[in-house]
Amino acid sequence: MPGRTTAVILAGRRDGATDPLALTAGVTHKCLVPVAGQPMLLHVIEALAANSRIGEIRVVIEQPELLRDLPSLRGLIAGGRLKGIGAQPNLVDSVLASAEGAAFPLLITTADNVLLTPEAVDEMIDGCAATQADAAVAFTRRAFVLAAHPQGQRKYYRFADDSYSNCNTYWMRDRSALRVAETFRSGGQFVKHPMRIISAFGLINLIRFRYGIGTLEQAFGRFSRRFRLRISPVILTDGAVAIDVDNARTRDVAETVLADRATLAIAAE
Repeated sequence: MPGRTTAVILAGRRDGATDPLALTAGVTHKCLVPVAGQPMLLHVIEALAANSRIGEIRVVIEQPELLRDLPSLRGLIAGGRLKGIGAQPNLVDSVLASAEGAAFPLLITTADNVLLTPEAVDEMIDGCAATQADAAVAFTRRAFVLAAHPQGQRKYYRFADDSYSNCNTYWMRDRSALRVAETFRSGGQFVKHPMRIISAFGLINLIRFRYGIGTLEQAFGRFSRRFRLRISPVILTDGAVAIDVDNARTRDVAETVLADRATLAIAAE
C-alpha cells in the first residue's frame, strides 16, 4: 500500500516459553490472553487498522496460521491488509524478518500494547515527521501515565527535564535505520550480553542514560551521533500507551482504562 506506514506487531513467545498469563488463561501465546473480552492482540490490530495512515499490518508470531483462527481477522487477511510473519528465536532477527519485502516507513509495536489508539499512532507519525527522524522511540511523561491510571507504571526513566516511560512503539524511516537492529543480530538475546550493549551504545552513553544525566533529547542526540542516524524520542500525550500488559496487575489496569474509554464513547454519542 504505497504512501502508507507498514505496522509490525511483535507477538512471539519470549525465549519460546509459555508466558505465565498465557498458562493461566489456557492459551499458547501471551498475545491470545483475553483482555476486556478479546485477545490482547486484537486490541492492537484494531487500533492500527482504524488509522488510515497505516497500510499493511504484519504480525510476527511463531505460528502465523493462528491468526486465521480469529474470526474477526479473516476480512483483513482476505483483503491483504494483515499478514503473518514467522517469528525468529532472536527478537532482533524477528524485526529484520518483518522488514523483508515491507514498504517503509515501519511502525513497530508489541502485542501487549493493548491501550494503543489510532490517535496515538497519528501522534507518533507526526512526531517522526516533525523531527525528521531516521528512527524514533515513543515515550510519555510520568504525569501523563498517572493521569491515565495511578497504578499504570512503577518504573520510569529519570532525566534532568522530566521522568518518562517507554511506550513500546518504534519507527524506522527506511532500510538504513535497520543498521541499529543489525548491531544486535548475532548471538541470541543481546540483552543477556552487556558487552554487546556497551559496544553498540558506548559505555559513557549508557551511564548517562541509566542515571538520567542531561535531558531525554540530549541522550538521544548522543545515540544519534553514535549510530550516524537521527534517532529521536517522540513524546505521546496519552500516558495509557505506556501501560503494556505484562502480568495480572497490568491486565486489570488495562481493563479499567478500556472500560473508562467505552463509557466516555457512549456518553459522547
